[in-house]
Amino acid sequence: MRHELPYAVPGQVIGLLGGSFDPAHEGHAHITREALKRFGLDRVWWLISPRNPLKQSGPAPIGSRMKRAKEVMQHPRVEITRIEEHTGTRYTAETLAALMELYPGVRFVWLMGADNLAGFHHWDNWRWIMDHVPVGVIARPGDRVQARMSPAALIYRDARIRGREAQKLSHRVAPAWTLINAPMRDISSSQIRADGKWSNRD
Repeated sequence: MRHELPYAVPGQVIGLLGGSFDPAHEGHAHITREALKRFGLDRVWWLISPRNPLKQSGPAPIGSRMKRAKEVMQHPRVEITRIEEHTGTRYTAETLAALMELYPGVRFVWLMGADNLAGFHHWDNWRWIMDHVPVGVIARPGDRVQARMSPAALIYRDARIRGREAQKLSHRVAPAWTLINAPMRDISSSQIRADGKWSNRD
């Protein structure tokens, strides 16, 4: 099934937060609100992936995850999408390349938690991502030091923007990235599943 693509016009800056969102929770919503506030973004799109290529077991049905995401993230400048179903891509680099082709003139900023930056060097074509889109990293509890010492952070240390200048990120030419602090309650999708608080039925 093909789903409608979100609307964007040339010149807009769209933040992209990808993942399986199995399930979406307040931590995802908090990161999104902070990104809108701190990185100079016009909008944020959540990319609910059909599956996560880094995880062996499949997530809950995408319909369930979309429904939960829309309940958790209600904001006029945030859109919950199934873009990767439309593009047929599995990896972030592939998805970004497809979006650049679909939306000429739109600027994209990749968003992620600091825990993802710590393992970013394991992602498929991760250096292509760093070289083609600015990256905004939001530090969650206990993740900042590990993220700052990660291979990606060290290799691209000269492209880092200071946190107090994070508003400039959306207008910088890649490679460019920044790491900001956004204290929040330490919560994860895996913990929600383990606690039995997530019903994954469509």
